[in-house]
Amino acid sequence: MTRPAPRSIEEYLRQLRTALEGEDPALIQDALYDAEEYLRAEVAAHPDRGEADVLELIANTYGAPEEVAAAYRDTEVKVKAALAPPTPPAARSGWRRFFAVYSDPRAYTSLFFMLLALATGIVYFTVTVTGLSLSLGLAILIIGVPFFLAFIGITRAMALAEGRLIEAVTGERMPRRPPHPGAKASLWTRIAGMLTDWRTWSTLVYFLLMLPLGIIYFTVAVTGLSVGVACVTAPIAVAMQRLGWIGSGWIDSAWQGEGLHAEPAWLAGFWGLLLLFILGVALVTLLMHLARGIGRLHARLAKALLVAG
Repeated sequence: MTRPAPRSIEEYLRQLRTALEGEDPALIQDALYDAEEYLRAEVAAHPDRGEADVLELIANTYGAPEEVAAAYRDTEVKVKAALAPPTPPAARSGWRRFFAVYSDPRAYTSLFFMLLALATGIVYFTVTVTGLSLSLGLAILIIGVPFFLAFIGITRAMALAEGRLIEAVTGERMPRRPPHPGAKASLWTRIAGMLTDWRTWSTLVYFLLMLPLGIIYFTVAVTGLSVGVACVTAPIAVAMQRLGWIGSGWIDSAWQGEGLHAEPAWLAGFWGLLLLFILGVALVTLLMHLARGIGRLHARLAKALLVAG
């Protein structure tokens, strides 16, 4: 059954959202932004015509909502195929699957995100707390209104940038355009719209959560890398020192000399050093798996809080 032609921008957007039902929320947000931006620009360019007449005029150039939705679906498939990282060969054995994480680029980028999360978390938390505090403090003054609008605008720009970072790191589809502000409205109408928009508050919640999450991510990544790399390199350094390839100055005082003073003492032997090396490799590999999993979970959290529903 063919839908009736939309007679207003709002009706066109509703039909487009319905046609895209079931698609990724980030894709829907981008499609709605593009459509509203184009339609409002066309309506503004024809002030002598009604909104329904303009929509009928541009139906052949921009397309019906169903046609636009189909075009976005086709484009999304092509973009995903172009941006997808190379698929590593399937590993049959458990050991191969365990170590196959080193061939997954998402594991490295997710580990990088864990290290970066502390810095971004501090920035997000500081901006959010400062902006909320000043917005409440200046609410009784005239300057409080434009400051609040500027603060929300900054947080939405930060949310868009955070989404692009998450998509680059994890591959999770995130918006490439912000939600459209809609038709021009009065200052108080815009403020009321921001206060009643759940995404305003969910974005602030995300930025506040990023500080404790960033601390956890950074601590786990640094601790895992430090302990794992130390366990891998210490036996190698001791072996090189025993072979005379490096001087004793390269080794910590607890491991110097012919008789190593490790605690427990059996760690200074061959089997102890081998066990230490295996433990280090296992720790680093587990960290890579953990980083990849954290990246995927964090991307879902970001999509739930930053993407317009």
